[in-house]
Amino acid sequence: MQGSMPDQPRHVRISIADDHQIFRDGLKRLLESEPGFEVVSEGNDGIDAIRMARDSQPDILLLDVAMPRMGGVEALASLGSGGTRVILLTAAIQPSDLLKAIQFGARGVVMKESATRLLIDGIHRVMDGKYIIGADVADDLAHAVKQVAAERPRPYKLTAREMDIVSAIADGQSNRQIAERLD
Repeated sequence: MQGSMPDQPRHVRISIADDHQIFRDGLKRLLESEPGFEVVSEGNDGIDAIRMARDSQPDILLLDVAMPRMGGVEALASLGSGGTRVILLTAAIQPSDLLKAIQFGARGVVMKESATRLLIDGIHRVMDGKYIIGADVADDLAHAVKQVAAERPRPYKLTAREMDIVSAIADGQSNRQIAERLD
Protein backbone atom coordinates (compact mmCIF):
# COMPACT_ATOMS: atom_id res chain seq x y z
CA MET A 1 0.00 0.00 0.00
CA GLN A 2 1.36 3.35 -1.02
CA GLY A 3 1.02 6.18 1.51
CA SER A 4 0.86 9.80 0.58
CA MET A 5 4.02 11.81 0.98
CA PRO A 6 3.83 14.72 3.40
CA ASP A 7 4.04 18.10 1.72
CA GLN A 8 7.64 19.17 1.38
CA PRO A 9 8.32 22.77 2.39
CA ARG A 10 8.94 24.94 -0.63
CA HIS A 11 12.53 26.03 -1.11
CA VAL A 12 12.82 29.82 -0.79
CA ARG A 13 16.12 31.54 -1.61
CA ILE A 14 16.49 34.77 0.38
CA SER A 15 18.92 37.70 0.25
CA ILE A 16 19.24 40.25 3.05
CA ALA A 17 20.36 43.86 2.55
CA ASP A 18 20.83 45.70 5.84
CA ASP A 19 23.70 47.81 7.13
CA HIS A 20 23.68 46.27 10.64
CA GLN A 21 25.81 43.10 10.73
CA ILE A 22 24.43 41.81 14.05
CA PHE A 23 20.87 42.21 12.76
CA ARG A 24 21.72 40.35 9.53
CA ASP A 25 23.39 37.51 11.45
CA GLY A 26 20.38 37.07 13.74
CA LEU A 27 17.90 37.32 10.88
CA LYS A 28 19.85 34.75 8.87
CA ARG A 29 19.76 32.28 11.78
CA LEU A 30 16.07 32.91 12.30
CA LEU A 31 15.18 32.44 8.64
CA GLU A 32 17.31 29.33 8.18
CA SER A 33 15.57 27.71 11.16
CA GLU A 34 12.39 27.79 9.03
CA PRO A 35 12.05 24.64 6.87
CA GLY A 36 12.79 25.41 3.23
CA PHE A 37 14.31 28.86 3.78
CA GLU A 38 17.90 29.47 2.67
CA VAL A 39 19.80 32.76 2.92
CA VAL A 40 21.91 32.86 -0.24
CA SER A 41 23.50 36.31 0.07
CA GLU A 42 23.88 39.30 2.36
CA GLY A 43 24.81 42.92 1.76
CA ASN A 44 25.33 46.26 3.52
CA ASP A 45 23.47 48.69 1.26
CA GLY A 46 21.37 49.26 -1.82
CA ILE A 47 24.30 48.79 -4.19
CA ASP A 48 24.89 45.34 -2.68
CA ALA A 49 21.15 44.63 -2.97
CA ILE A 50 21.17 45.31 -6.71
CA ARG A 51 24.25 43.11 -7.16
CA MET A 52 22.73 40.29 -5.07
CA ALA A 53 19.46 40.37 -7.00
CA ARG A 54 21.41 40.07 -10.25
CA ASP A 55 24.05 37.53 -9.16
CA SER A 56 22.24 35.35 -6.59
CA GLN A 57 18.78 35.62 -8.16
CA PRO A 58 16.97 35.12 -4.84
CA ASP A 59 13.25 34.51 -4.65
CA ILE A 60 12.96 37.12 -1.90
CA LEU A 61 15.08 40.19 -1.13
CA LEU A 62 14.63 41.60 2.38
CA LEU A 63 15.61 45.23 1.97
CA ASP A 64 16.20 47.86 4.64
CA VAL A 65 15.20 51.42 3.74
CA ALA A 66 17.88 53.51 5.49
CA MET A 67 21.35 52.34 4.43
CA PRO A 68 24.59 54.11 3.48
CA ARG A 69 25.66 54.74 -0.15
CA MET A 70 22.21 53.83 -1.52
CA GLY A 71 18.98 53.42 0.39
CA GLY A 72 16.43 50.69 -0.12
CA VAL A 73 13.81 52.70 -2.03
CA GLU A 74 16.45 53.98 -4.46
CA ALA A 75 17.77 50.44 -4.92
CA LEU A 76 14.25 49.18 -5.49
CA ALA A 77 13.76 51.75 -8.26
CA SER A 78 16.96 50.47 -9.91
CA LEU A 79 16.02 46.80 -9.64
CA GLY A 80 13.29 46.97 -12.25
CA SER A 81 10.92 44.08 -12.78
CA GLY A 82 13.18 41.07 -12.36
CA GLY A 83 12.10 37.83 -10.77
CA THR A 84 13.14 38.80 -7.24
CA ARG A 85 10.27 39.77 -4.95
CA VAL A 86 11.18 42.55 -2.52
CA ILE A 87 9.94 42.95 1.04
CA LEU A 88 11.04 46.08 2.87
CA LEU A 89 12.15 45.20 6.39
CA THR A 90 12.72 48.47 8.17
CA ALA A 91 12.66 50.32 11.49
CA ALA A 92 10.95 53.38 10.01
CA ILE A 93 9.59 54.57 6.68
CA GLN A 94 8.08 57.83 5.53
CA PRO A 95 4.60 57.51 3.98
CA SER A 96 5.89 59.00 0.72
CA ASP A 97 8.70 56.40 0.58
CA LEU A 98 6.19 53.67 1.37
CA LEU A 99 4.06 54.68 -1.61
CA LYS A 100 7.12 54.94 -3.88
CA ALA A 101 8.28 51.49 -2.79
CA ILE A 102 4.93 49.93 -3.72
CA GLN A 103 4.97 51.79 -7.04
CA PHE A 104 8.53 50.51 -7.70
CA GLY A 105 7.42 46.93 -7.14
CA ALA A 106 7.85 46.12 -3.44
CA ARG A 107 5.63 43.18 -2.50
CA GLY A 108 5.52 44.06 1.17
CA VAL A 109 6.61 46.13 4.13
CA VAL A 110 7.34 44.67 7.55
CA MET A 111 8.55 46.77 10.46
CA LYS A 112 11.57 45.43 12.35
CA GLU A 113 9.68 45.48 15.64
CA SER A 114 7.02 43.15 14.21
CA ALA A 115 6.56 39.60 15.44
CA THR A 116 8.83 37.05 13.80
CA ARG A 117 5.84 35.05 12.59
CA LEU A 118 4.59 38.06 10.60
CA LEU A 119 7.80 38.11 8.56
CA ILE A 120 7.85 34.35 7.99
CA ASP A 121 4.16 34.24 7.04
CA GLY A 122 4.71 37.34 4.90
CA ILE A 123 7.46 35.62 2.93
CA HIS A 124 5.11 32.71 2.23
CA ARG A 125 2.32 35.11 1.16
CA VAL A 126 4.63 36.96 -1.20
CA MET A 127 5.81 33.66 -2.66
CA ASP A 128 2.12 32.92 -3.32
CA GLY A 129 1.85 36.14 -5.34
CA LYS A 130 0.24 38.23 -2.61
CA TYR A 131 1.31 41.35 -0.74
CA ILE A 132 2.21 41.75 2.93
CA ILE A 133 1.58 45.14 4.50
CA GLY A 134 1.83 45.14 8.27
CA ALA A 135 -1.05 46.74 10.16
CA ASP A 136 1.39 49.27 11.58
CA VAL A 137 2.07 50.71 8.10
CA ALA A 138 -1.34 50.21 6.47
CA ASP A 139 -2.65 53.53 7.82
CA ASP A 140 0.44 55.34 6.53
CA LEU A 141 -0.05 53.79 3.09
CA ALA A 142 -3.73 54.78 3.00
CA HIS A 143 -2.83 58.34 4.06
CA ALA A 144 -0.13 58.59 1.36
CA VAL A 145 -2.54 57.37 -1.33
CA LYS A 146 -5.20 59.89 -0.25
CA GLN A 147 -2.65 62.70 -0.23
CA VAL A 148 -1.46 61.89 -3.75
CA ALA A 149 -5.05 61.69 -4.99
CA ALA A 150 -5.85 65.08 -3.43
CA GLU A 151 -2.75 66.66 -5.00
CA ARG A 152 -3.42 65.24 -8.48
CA PRO A 153 -4.38 68.13 -10.73
CA ARG A 154 -7.73 68.08 -12.47
CA PRO A 155 -7.44 67.66 -16.22
CA TYR A 156 -7.39 71.09 -17.87
CA LYS A 157 -8.47 72.68 -14.57
CA LEU A 158 -12.04 73.11 -15.79
CA THR A 159 -14.94 73.78 -13.45
CA ALA A 160 -17.83 71.33 -13.27
CA ARG A 161 -19.98 73.66 -15.42
CA GLU A 162 -17.23 73.96 -18.04
CA MET A 163 -16.91 70.17 -18.11
CA ASP A 164 -20.69 69.92 -18.71
CA ILE A 165 -20.33 72.27 -21.68
CA VAL A 166 -17.42 70.29 -23.14
CA SER A 167 -19.39 67.08 -22.66
CA ALA A 168 -22.43 68.56 -24.42
CA ILE A 169 -20.28 69.73 -27.35
CA ALA A 170 -18.75 66.26 -27.57
CA ASP A 171 -22.28 64.82 -27.68
CA GLY A 172 -22.95 66.98 -30.77
CA GLN A 173 -25.43 69.36 -29.15
CA SER A 174 -25.98 72.80 -30.70
CA ASN A 175 -25.26 76.04 -28.85
CA ARG A 176 -29.01 76.53 -28.32
CA GLN A 177 -29.41 72.99 -26.89
CA ILE A 178 -26.44 73.53 -24.58
CA ALA A 179 -27.83 76.88 -23.39
CA GLU A 180 -31.24 75.35 -22.70
CA ARG A 181 -29.64 72.43 -20.89
CA LEU A 182 -27.57 74.66 -18.63
CA ASP A 183 -30.35 77.13 -17.71
